[in-house]
Amino acid sequence: MKSDIHPEYNRIVATCACGNGVELGTVNKEIKVEICSACHPFFTGKQKLIDTAGRVEKFMKKYAKTLNK
Repeated sequence: MKSDIHPEYNRIVATCACGNGVELGTVNKEIKVEICSACHPFFTGKQKLIDTAGRVEKFMKKYAKTLNK
């Protein structure tokens, strides 16, 4: 292999917006993510349903006939 052409491999801690950190190996200097397995609704079991402008009711009204079959 040629010398001095490969990037430097770093051991870093990727941080989430919730404050959780995960140790990784990467060529990046730092990684910040918005959501991780500690705060993601799929892994925590706490689903956050945000209904803006009645979208759920609008959907239910529109597809009421097909959903009740």
